Amino acid sequence: MKGDISMSINELSRLEIIIKVVEKKTKQSEAADILAISLSQVKRLVKRYRVKGATGLISRKRGGLGNHNLPKGLKELATGLIEDNYSDFGPALAHEKLQEIHNLKISVSTVRGLMIEKELWSSRRLKKKRVFQYRERRSRKGEMMQMDGSPHAWFEERAAKCSLIYTVDDATSDIMAARFEPTETMWGYFELMKNHIKTHGRPIALYTDKHGVFKINHKNAVSGEGVTQFGRAMKSLDIKLIYANTPQAKGRIERMNQTLQDRLVKELRLQKISTPEEANAFLPNFIKDFNSRFAVVPKDPHNAHRELLPEHDLDRIFIIKENRTLTKNLIFQHNNTLYQVQTNRETYVLRKARVVIHEFKDGSIEAFYKEKKLLLKTYAEQQKQMRDVDSKQLNVLLDKHIKTSDKMKKYKPSNRHPWKRRAKSASEMMAV
Repeated sequence: MKGDISMSINELSRLEIIIKVVEKKTKQSEAADILAISLSQVKRLVKRYRVKGATGLISRKRGGLGNHNLPKGLKELATGLIEDNYSDFGPALAHEKLQEIHNLKISVSTVRGLMIEKELWSSRRLKKKRVFQYRERRSRKGEMMQMDGSPHAWFEERAAKCSLIYTVDDATSDIMAARFEPTETMWGYFELMKNHIKTHGRPIALYTDKHGVFKINHKNAVSGEGVTQFGRAMKSLDIKLIYANTPQAKGRIERMNQTLQDRLVKELRLQKISTPEEANAFLPNFIKDFNSRFAVVPKDPHNAHRELLPEHDLDRIFIIKENRTLTKNLIFQHNNTLYQVQTNRETYVLRKARVVIHEFKDGSIEAFYKEKKLLLKTYAEQQKQMRDVDSKQLNVLLDKHIKTSDKMKKYKPSNRHPWKRRAKSASEMMAV
């Protein structure tokens, strides 16, 4: 036999044993035990060696497709679907859509390989991370909720940026409540917690960052009661507020922010949703599917959420409550507006009295003295002055101002306006 042939180490060892069998130096049964194959396989190898020589012992699969390779047509179909519809998806999410929408039964690793081959995905190198102390999950659902907001271009170029605010159960990683808001505001978090409590009950504790909605961050604050309106609402519901010192401390919800910014953005695109109102209507279905994929089973099956008590009127809790002192004329100021109390009683009873102001989301207010509602009349509205703006609301307010400025057009006089009339010359005036 002329020419060179390449053989693996196993094939060379097999060749040596088969030669001994052919030369009657080793029995076929002994060769089967040495090679750990059946007697029938030994007989086939001996037959191939006598016909083709050493070439007959080379694996016939060499140079062919592996058992796990996709058929060419299926590979082209999957690659085309990924390029056309899921080019910016992650491999896991693209695999789910190929399976659910297109009924393609291929593995995640295969999808990842196809995306790497087409340069749609690159393997990420592990970064050196700071080591933080590990904290075990709470044992029961409802013991502690993590709450956060994630400002992001959720609708990509179809709409302006907004924030997704939501609560996550620490024991199970279930998303409990969520809603889209223009930015992280007190009223948005009020509505979120109201929905959470109506659906699941009162959790024992809330784990948040030190956003101004949750915590007063001015060290030398001299006014107020030392808590925010949100903190006052949680205290009245017997829900403990716990503040995280670092983002890593509430890493469960921070990591979920990244997952949602990938998955939810794509889902909104596939559903052709372009407004926060449509997205809020879609969120319950998304949350149900998301929780079924990623939630874990708690150590203790008992739910720690508590029912509302009769004195818990959510519509009266999730509002702004502030104290004011009446003047001798029974006047107080709120939001740059003066209000006067109207009463048939002797006015000296209410002079210098402390009243509680209830402000609702629409800006309307009510005043109470010893839990009795007072009749109010707007006395004077003062000019609004500058006010402090939270950094997370700054861009929203600035965008509104820019849009308003763009709509303002310079005054253009009509063609018949005196400014546009040509002055008559002296000859024209004499002709007249």
